[in-house]
Formats: sequence, structure tokens, C-alpha cells
Amino acid sequence: MNRFLPILLLLAALLAACGKAESALPVIETEEPPMETASTAQAPASRLLYLGHASLRIVTPEGKVIYIDPFAPGDYSLPADLILVTHDHFDHCVYDRIESRAADCRVITQVEALSGGVHQTITLPFVTVQAVEAGNNPNHDVKSCVGYVLTLSDGVKVYVSGDTSETAQMADMASWNIDYAFFCCDGVYNMDDNEAARCAELVGAKHSIPYHNIAAGGDVYFDAEKAAQFPAKNLLVIHPGEEIELH
Repeated sequence: MNRFLPILLLLAALLAACGKAESALPVIETEEPPMETASTAQAPASRLLYLGHASLRIVTPEGKVIYIDPFAPGDYSLPADLILVTHDHFDHCVYDRIESRAADCRVITQVEALSGGVHQTITLPFVTVQAVEAGNNPNHDVKSCVGYVLTLSDGVKVYVSGDTSETAQMADMASWNIDYAFFCCDGVYNMDDNEAARCAELVGAKHSIPYHNIAAGGDVYFDAEKAAQFPAKNLLVIHPGEEIELH
């Protein structure tokens, strides 16, 4: 038995040395990347589709669908969650264009927006709608016409003038930090390009967009050449059927 003792002692020494070497090695911990959750994932941007004339469609980050002044032909297939109408002239309220509506779809016209003769602010879970002054003589009575400023849930602000000329309120709107502003400018029943450009300067939006730039009638709903010459700063031209992301 004694003859195996040196061998056993040698094996024990080797095992002890291996244990010490192993314990001396640095321990490297790996960190798993955080899982993307609904709260960390980036929400989709709002989208705006210009349908032509004064007709718009906005899809909010939540997927809610807002139609404004339905009239020009285009894609109205998405079920409406909110319909906004600035006044009751035929080229702003063709409700039949909207093919389907959500069960809780809400319709806000100039009647609700001017309830009690006061411009109302209506708050919904996905948008705040503020009615603003609109009108001109003799074509659009200020008591039965409105524009709208929409503040979407992602903070984007969109102004639609409706049918109007310059209003006293426009000077106040410069402090509202509006992102996209639509100005009617047909020069027949509303202001022309030059007056609309002055209004755009008052409002001071990041993007000034000409729309309703021809009088309603026939099969034409937008004058692209006229729009390109709109003399406002921060000009953005959107053509019928074009959809943009709102930032």
C-alpha cells in the first residue's frame, strides 16, 4: 500500500492546483437584451391622406380614423371613428362617401362645434378637437362655419381652415405650435393665394399647405400648378391620393 502513497499524494496535489486555477479565472456575466414590450416599442406615426378639395383622412397612432369634410372622391374604405365637418355647403359634407363607421363613431359638425354660439373644444381619447373662427362675407357666415385644430395623441397638431378669409384669431394661433396647417385659397368663394399666404405667416405652422384651391364643380378637385406657386413660407404641397406621415 505504501508504494501507491506517492502517486495518491501527487494526484491530490494536481487536483488542488486545478481547483485554484479555476477559481482564479474571471467570471464573465452576460446580460440578456431587454425584451421589447408594448410600452417600449415605438408607436406608429399618424398618417394623413389628402383626398382632394377640402377632404382629408387622418389615421392616429392608435389606428383611429378621422375624416374631415368628406366630398372629393377617394379612399373612404377605412371605418370612421370620427367625422368632422366645417360647414354645410355641398362640397364639405357628402357623408355617403364614407363607406363604413365604427359602432361608436362620432360626427361633429359646425352645429356641435359652435354650441351656444361659442367655439367648443371636444376631447376624445385619441384627439382633442378645437373649433376656431372661420368665415367671410358674403359666402360663409361666421356663425355657421368653423375651422378645426386637431391635437393628436402623439402631440401632432393639424389646423384645417375650412372656408374662410383672415380671422382675428389667427394672430393668436402662432403660439399654439401647429405642425401642419391647411389653407383654403380658391380666390372665388374664399381668400386668394396672397391672402392665404398672409394667414399662413400669422399662424406660423411648421408646414403651410394649400388646399381647396379651386372652386368646387366638375371633376377637378385640385390645381397642382397653382399649389406649387403658393407664396407661403414652409410650403408643403400634398396631391390628392398622397399620404404622408405626420411628425
